[in-house]
Amino acid sequence: MNEFELIAELREDVGKGASRRLRRDGKLPGIVYGTDKNVNMIMFNHNEIMHHLEQEAFYSRVLTLKIGKTKEKVVLKDLQRHPFKRSLLHIDLQRVDEEQSLTMRIPLHFINEEKCIGVKQDGGVISHLMTEIEIVCLPKDLPEYLDVDMLEVGINEALHLTDIKLPEGVQLYSMLHGGDEAQPVVSVHIPKVSAADEAAEAAEAAEAAEAAEGAEGAEGVDVTAESADASTKEETEPQDSES
Repeated sequence: MNEFELIAELREDVGKGASRRLRRDGKLPGIVYGTDKNVNMIMFNHNEIMHHLEQEAFYSRVLTLKIGKTKEKVVLKDLQRHPFKRSLLHIDLQRVDEEQSLTMRIPLHFINEEKCIGVKQDGGVISHLMTEIEIVCLPKDLPEYLDVDMLEVGINEALHLTDIKLPEGVQLYSMLHGGDEAQPVVSVHIPKVSAADEAAEAAEAAEAAEAAEGAEGAEGVDVTAESADASTKEETEPQDSES
């Protein structure tokens, strides 16, 4: 299990101008809220948060937020990224109550894809229709990810939400709110032929047909030539006369 401690400072200046000044100084503005406590405006070292984001577990773990001498448990709820630069604009954290359920988005890990029956035996391809799902659980039961086993999935088959094995204490958010249990998560299907491939195959077929026609024409010419030679020979040879 990965443990993350985030060092933050309280900030008093708010607004777009204040946030721009913080970013210029290498800081990342953010907020922390929840558990009936006040919303606090905070800031982080931008590069430290970027470093944490390189680890998948950071997105789905209970984190430790340290402000001065105070520590509290939080989870990541939102990130605002720059539209084209590799940088962050804002971060939102939610406090955790050990006795209250959390709603979190958890990544899916697809295992045994190379051994999948539909791929190995029938030459199928795998399509990931979801890469994460929303779950509800207590903080102590929060998983870093959920495994989706592809081993027994055949060609033209799919795994659905109800096929995902959930750890004890974990429920699917959509199932608790009237979602579609039959919603597919991943499927195995026959590879589709692209328009470019179809055009290439048609061109090859046309080229082969043209070559075949040319060969037949050449044979016809040879036969005609042989017939003409034979006729010429017959005309030139002297005829036997009766005495």
